[in-house]
Amino acid sequence: MALPYEMLHPSTVLLVATKTLTLACGLVLTTLTCRAYRRTRATAMRVLSVGIGLVTAGAVLAGSLNQLLGVPLVVSTAVESVFTAAGFLVMTYSLYSDRLAGS
Repeated sequence: MALPYEMLHPSTVLLVATKTLTLACGLVLTTLTCRAYRRTRATAMRVLSVGIGLVTAGAVLAGSLNQLLGVPLVVSTAVESVFTAAGFLVMTYSLYSDRLAGS
């Protein structure tokens, strides 16, 4: 069975490769920040791990929607953008969470 042309296109290969790298790095960073939270019980670390997880999940979800379910790239990119924005908002909050709590 032959693969569709889109699966063989160099930009598709690049997209899949970069999403895979994003997933790997995101998993490592999320794991490290979760471990740091468990070790220190610092709320900022817990919130940071959630933010990194959101950015990672958005990238993987967008790639999966596009490649596995055939969702148009514009729609999957919009989904990724929502997750990325939410993740960065959460990570920004993590930088200020101690100050906001009065610590």
